[in-house]
Amino acid sequence: MIVFSLNKILEAVGGDMELHISANIEKGKLVTLYGESGAGKTSILRMLAGLMAPENGFIKINNKIWFDHKKNIDLKPQLRKIGFVFQDYALFPNMTVRQNIEFALDKNQDHDIINELIETIELGDLQHRKPDTLSGGQQQRTALARALVRQPELLLLDEPLSALGHDMRAKLQDYILMVHRQYKLTTILVSHELGEVLKMSDYVLELVNGRVQREGAPAEIFTEGNNKKSALHLAGDIVKIEDGEMTVLIGNRLVGVPRKNGLRVGDRLVLGVGITGNDIRKIG
Repeated sequence: MIVFSLNKILEAVGGDMELHISANIEKGKLVTLYGESGAGKTSILRMLAGLMAPENGFIKINNKIWFDHKKNIDLKPQLRKIGFVFQDYALFPNMTVRQNIEFALDKNQDHDIINELIETIELGDLQHRKPDTLSGGQQQRTALARALVRQPELLLLDEPLSALGHDMRAKLQDYILMVHRQYKLTTILVSHELGEVLKMSDYVLELVNGRVQREGAPAEIFTEGNNKKSALHLAGDIVKIEDGEMTVLIGNRLVGVPRKNGLRVGDRLVLGVGITGNDIRKIG
């Protein structure tokens, strides 16, 4: 069980914002922090990792205290068993794939985990190449393998797939889910992609201005109301407009919806699909 309560004043576009969040996360679950940019999602990951200090609160991981303001406990990042995958991969450019992964080994740790991860994440043919010769997806797989070397109690993913194309994003989502289940990880993902959240999450915390507005299973969070007018919201990109229909890519599936004036190929939409009708709204 992961239990935390975090308080911190953060700088936001509109001025200072108070981050105040408490959560209980069941071991082995994949939980997503969902919300608009600036809601405090990345700051929460950084505080859990020990890269940013809360002003008050506590972090307790599997009955071990990582941070407690009142007790003056604040474990250094290297003493917290976490794996962190950043949005920009953060690979060492002068090292090969294998060397990047080996860099995460603890001093007396068994090296067998390196070969296991290289095989699991299918990096065998790439292990002697350097990051600048790899695609974005290959770099992200390397970053994921490196994050798993220390067999973390908590895997933190900060929008790791946001820079990738649709097909590669879908493949990497499958890799992350496979690794999450195979290594029985507790994972916290930061994402604002609805399709990704629905596909990957066991539980969702929706953040607005530093606070949890809603939480629950994805189907509960993204279903409005509790009657026949309820609608499931899915995010997708317009890939084709022809005659009276638009083709929208949601995850790895193509969905046809009625054409709506003012929309173009490449626009990002939220589709609300309900019994009483459909709602189509542009979000990017």
